[in-house]
Amino acid sequence: MRPQRIEPGPGQESVWDYPRPPRLEECSKHIQVIFNGETIADTHRAQRVLETSHPPVYYIPTEDIKMEYISKNDRRSFCEWKGVANYYSVTVGDKSVENGAWSYPVPTSKFSPIKNSLGFYANQMDACYVDGEQVDAQAGDFYGGWITKEIVGPFKGSSGTMGW
Repeated sequence: MRPQRIEPGPGQESVWDYPRPPRLEECSKHIQVIFNGETIADTHRAQRVLETSHPPVYYIPTEDIKMEYISKNDRRSFCEWKGVANYYSVTVGDKSVENGAWSYPVPTSKFSPIKNSLGFYANQMDACYVDGEQVDAQAGDFYGGWITKEIVGPFKGSSGTMGW
């Protein structure tokens, strides 16, 4: 059963107004990722993917990521829209998380701007920020959406939402 859309207020977006298939758009907002006290990503050049029922997923160019903290691992997955994803461990000092980030090294043509960019799971980082606002992570361990006060749901990802 499809949930009831929350009506967005002024300056807000409803994830139920996002398209399927998803849309990619440039984002000049200030995006930061913090892990074990270190700012490992900092950009104003992100891309965001918008898909029905999902909070935005931000892809950060590798040039704006401290790649010495990122190491590719063996995990892979497939997205019908973007292609094959590779996953990365994030290690800063004595703290490490497996599969904390992912990329599409050879994305489909529609998503070619996210080549050489990584997405980060907010729930596995110390904090992720959009224009100084700490985000909430999308529920579940599959999707990597970031929720801010500008985004309203309900959001896919928690238990019982797979059929949305």
